[in-house]
Amino acid sequence: MRSALAILMAALMQTPAPQNPSPMSDTTRPHPRIAPYQPKGVRLPVGQGTLFVREGLKPSRRMSLLVHFHGAPWLIEHHVSTLQQDIALVTFQLGAGSGVYAKSFADPSLFDQVLVDAAAGVSALLGRATSFDRIVLTSWSAGYGSIRAILRQEHYARISSVALLDSMHASYAAAVAGPRAEDLPVLSADIDAFARLAGDAVAGGKQLLIAHSEVFPGTYASTTETADAILRGAGLKRTARLREGPIGMQQLSETTAGKLAVIGYAGNSAPDHVDHLYALADLLARWRVFD
Repeated sequence: MRSALAILMAALMQTPAPQNPSPMSDTTRPHPRIAPYQPKGVRLPVGQGTLFVREGLKPSRRMSLLVHFHGAPWLIEHHVSTLQQDIALVTFQLGAGSGVYAKSFADPSLFDQVLVDAAAGVSALLGRATSFDRIVLTSWSAGYGSIRAILRQEHYARISSVALLDSMHASYAAAVAGPRAEDLPVLSADIDAFARLAGDAVAGGKQLLIAHSEVFPGTYASTTETADAILRGAGLKRTARLREGPIGMQQLSETTAGKLAVIGYAGNSAPDHVDHLYALADLLARWRVFD
């Protein structure tokens, strides 16, 4: 088992370089947004995160725990409330950059405590001892750093599903030097945990959903490039599929095998990136994550 120090050092070494700001904007497609509000429910602190139990949630033998990393907590609470399923939610909004998310869960005992505190909080609020039938991890943007850290630990066996929403980056395995006519290789050590999960998802043991835009950071591998690397590692090829996606998004590709799904969407602007966060409930419902 890797020591907490070794995991921390790996996380520090694998933090991507700052991205080149995108000059692109988009006025072609709608990018609908919800005005911030406080969904009805109860909130309790869980470490650096917040436990949310929506109004109307009842005790259930098939209670799920959704742990989400990065993005406005109220919006994730909205998604969980919209789904109207037996889901307790813990959100983490820790700051900018994948490094802070990786470091926050470098010690395996920290996620252990999240699970213990979440079960205790739900049990107290619902008035009945509660355990979680499944544990689902989701992230947007930089939040993948926490998921990668958790998947590298003994917690891997407990995770049922992972959904990465424009949220998997890596360093390049070669130096970035000026214009290039072909993709650079992705550093495999940066996506090792996701590659392992993809293999298990193809076999049907776990579930992995990767949804990504066409945003191109330039100084490190984009979500498109890392998704391509995952597909190559699983022996799969990207399949073109044009269709309308959630909230007016334009789907370009869809590759599925077993319980692995890699979905590509158009757009290389900031609104295209943010769309993925607003589409969370639609994506979880479409891919039957909680069924």
